Amino acid sequence: MFTHIMIGSNDLARSRAFYDATFAALGGKSGEKDERGRLIYEHDGGRLMITRPIDGHPATAANGGTIGIAALSADHVRAWHEAGTAHGGTSIETPPCERPNGVFVAYLRDPDGNKLTARTKATR
Repeated sequence: MFTHIMIGSNDLARSRAFYDATFAALGGKSGEKDERGRLIYEHDGGRLMITRPIDGHPATAANGGTIGIAALSADHVRAWHEAGTAHGGTSIETPPCERPNGVFVAYLRDPDGNKLTARTKATR
């Protein structure tokens, strides 16, 4: 259904440090800049793009929006969370934990305030 997710940033260098670290924790690659200066992260057919807003106004986080990122294991989720908090992210909601349905999940806000979650598949 989706081809990509695009989010805004007010500081692409800060965003790159955060996303390079968190995606490396999940076994992903560092971002690449395209000809427009946008950061692009690709993994298993998914694409996350980070850009300064085209209209020139400051980037703001989506109120009520969450971007979910697939993780292979609870250890990957924990590593993602640790990398994120070490690179400018803020831990939110609960500490990394297993939910009643067997999903292991963690939540962060990136340096621009976007809400992210990394989670495993449900085991129950």
